[in-house]
Amino acid sequence: MIFQKSITVSTSGHGDIHDLTDEVERIVADSGISTGTVHVFNVGSTGAIGTIEFEPGLGRDLPEILDKLIPPRKDYGHEEMWHDGNGHSHLQATWLGPSLTVPVSGGQIAVGRWQQIFLLECDIKPRNRSVVVTVSGE
Repeated sequence: MIFQKSITVSTSGHGDIHDLTDEVERIVADSGISTGTVHVFNVGSTGAIGTIEFEPGLGRDLPEILDKLIPPRKDYGHEEMWHDGNGHSHLQATWLGPSLTVPVSGGQIAVGRWQQIFLLECDIKPRNRSVVVTVSGE
């Protein structure tokens, strides 16, 4: 059996992080699937999905470390081509990845107590993100 639903998230721009855990849990519950997987996918090339302990310190730390590893600059090939200021945004989102797959067991997502599913906005401007959640199993 496969069940799919989308979540819309409005972001405020670069570094804005959202906890999707409760919404993903609701979708899994609505699916009626007891055992399987849930796949969470961000539609778009400048947003990322992952897991983290969702607390304010890490909510600041993650975007800050990404900006240190992949800082905004003008010499990225994307900047030379498009001059839109978000070459680093594409690279940061690619580094983290657009999706996550989590086991479903007993009708619940199998994440740790301090492990939440997040969406990180890497783009430089606010976006309305579509996140597709697909639950597969029985």
